Amino acid sequence: MAIDPRELRRCLGHFTTGVTVITCNGEDGTPHGATVNAFTAVSLDPPLVLVSLDRRSRLCGLINSRPFTVNVLESSQKDLALHFAGKPCQEVRWAPDSACGTPRLDGTLAHVACVPWRSYDGGDHVLYLGEVQEFLIHDGRPLLFHTGKFHHLGDGHAPLLWDDSVDGPGGVTFVAGSITGAG
Repeated sequence: MAIDPRELRRCLGHFTTGVTVITCNGEDGTPHGATVNAFTAVSLDPPLVLVSLDRRSRLCGLINSRPFTVNVLESSQKDLALHFAGKPCQEVRWAPDSACGTPRLDGTLAHVACVPWRSYDGGDHVLYLGEVQEFLIHDGRPLLFHTGKFHHLGDGHAPLLWDDSVDGPGGVTFVAGSITGAG
């Protein structure tokens, strides 16, 4: 069965993600960034994260050998996401650089500053693992991406903690060598 890339992209777009802007210094030392929703945690020991970048993007070649920051966008930062997706529409406000010298965006939910760890062939993308050197967490709600559109969590939705579920860290107990759900 042949896979239609447009239909596959449409299907994969049903998986809701957060929105990040990956930033690093360009060849001349000026900040450069790109909007990316393919970002995930990989390991806590060592602390690793993964970003997936299109091989054709300028950023793909830049972070191969440079430290980078993952800037997790806040719900009000849709214009910032569009700016770094190639549709400049606002002046960019920068925060002080991270400890490893990478540019950071102002007003985001979180910053994760990394040094390159490994890279892997991902077809038309390159998968970059970054070793976390520093992270900062700020208050706010995330900007989300689903089916090709930006979304945000509404104020009326209380967060659901997964700790009380069987899948949560507190939801599994060991009984006589077997695993059972708590509760």
